[in-house]
Amino acid sequence: MQQGSEEWLQATAGSCGSSDAPRIVRKTDKGYSADRGTLLGEKVLEKLTGRRTDRPKTQAMQNGIDREPVARIGYSIKYNIEVEQVPFVPHPLIVGAHCSPDGYVGELGLVEIKCPEAKKHIEVLITEAIPKDHMEQMMWQMACTGRQWCDYVSFHPGFPKEMSMWVKRVPRVETHIKDLESEVKTFIKEINAKVSKLTARYASAA
Repeated sequence: MQQGSEEWLQATAGSCGSSDAPRIVRKTDKGYSADRGTLLGEKVLEKLTGRRTDRPKTQAMQNGIDREPVARIGYSIKYNIEVEQVPFVPHPLIVGAHCSPDGYVGELGLVEIKCPEAKKHIEVLITEAIPKDHMEQMMWQMACTGRQWCDYVSFHPGFPKEMSMWVKRVPRVETHIKDLESEVKTFIKEINAKVSKLTARYASAA
């Protein structure tokens, strides 16, 4: 199974993955963000139809997809380590949740590869800080895989060699993971409740 394949799309339809994690927990001063409600609607639709929601790709997103294999090879060479690609890992305890990590590293690690546009790569190089949404993604991947750390990689091939790749290792944080798992469980209950209500109400009409 490859990420993006028809089999992968079917396996992940209606399931909460690592890219969903930040959208599930994101809050404003007034509570959960509106985007959480948007995601809830997407997941309910996916559960009802068995098909992934079609998300249009921007040019920046396509650039990231195209550059990821180059970044993975560069990371592997730089640290003299092998990266095993893993397309789908279900959460061991939460039904309807999974992750699709960019790769396993050794027996204990993961790698999360981001290939942002120049502006965002510069921000990472200067601040040496990982964006909050990406941190949530990595913690969720560690929750699903049981891995102990994740190397965060920001890569842009257009920069001078010494600036093209920035790497920081993020250790597993159990309290963070437990809070995240609790939020995802609640979210999945909301999905299932809406699916059940819709199915029961419109079963006779069908």
